Amino acid sequence: MEFELDEDQQLLRRTVRETVAKVRGRPEEQQWNTYRRLGWLEAPPFELALILEELGYAADPTPFLATATWFAPLTGRLPAGSGTAVFDGTGRYVLDADRADEVALLTPDGVVVVPGAELAVRRIPALDPNLHLAHVEAVEAGALAEGVPDLALTGLAATAVGACRRILDLTLDHVKQRVQFGRPLGSFQAVKHKAADMHVAIERARALTHFSALTIAEDDPRRTRAAHMAKAAAGECQRLVFRHGLQLFGAMGFTWENELQYHLKRAQACDLLLGTASAHRKALLAS
Repeated sequence: MEFELDEDQQLLRRTVRETVAKVRGRPEEQQWNTYRRLGWLEAPPFELALILEELGYAADPTPFLATATWFAPLTGRLPAGSGTAVFDGTGRYVLDADRADEVALLTPDGVVVVPGAELAVRRIPALDPNLHLAHVEAVEAGALAEGVPDLALTGLAATAVGACRRILDLTLDHVKQRVQFGRPLGSFQAVKHKAADMHVAIERARALTHFSALTIAEDDPRRTRAAHMAKAAAGECQRLVFRHGLQLFGAMGFTWENELQYHLKRAQACDLLLGTASAHRKALLAS
């Protein structure tokens, strides 16, 4: 089956790309207010995946991901400000819990929404310094249930795909400019093969992410399996892209001054949150 974005979806992706490029580097609050004002939080699942891919490409620091794909799927509404959710049964590694205006708690009796100020949360160090991760401390044992929304997995997958796209673009720019033995680094066959492998992995993960978003939009019974597939593919993609991108950059890829580090960390964080690729492969086998 051949799938192409329609004219409206292409326009949306182009608009998001241009807007993110314009506001990137501004204070987080200004970026967040821009996204809210443009109504991106209200986008349907497939269009939301397109938006999240572009935000992943820019290593977006705002609470957009948690608000749109963690809070909203559980509560069926948007928060008054920013929001996140606790649905892993432990209250550990909750995205943006330290700065959320509202937190949705998944309990055995249903979803309970609590103002963020009423919860005791502790921000913890994260691989990606632009991500806010926290432990929710004020939840009694047994008060939480497990039940990760499909959209939360799909959102992380879309964000990882965007981060991997940025890693590939930075790598391609580097190997075209870097000269070794009198030739551009990108002219060597081994380098071309690695770049091609990165591209194929990204396109595969993107296709599965789009499929997952479409099943959610149509409430297709395959939506949970599709979400596991998208998350697993994105995790496998980031591992390959991380390894090849860092290798092709050479020693420059290890430096703090290089932009590459931000996108490597964002891609890997998306894999680690809510289960790695291997965990979702096991979930697929068990379903």
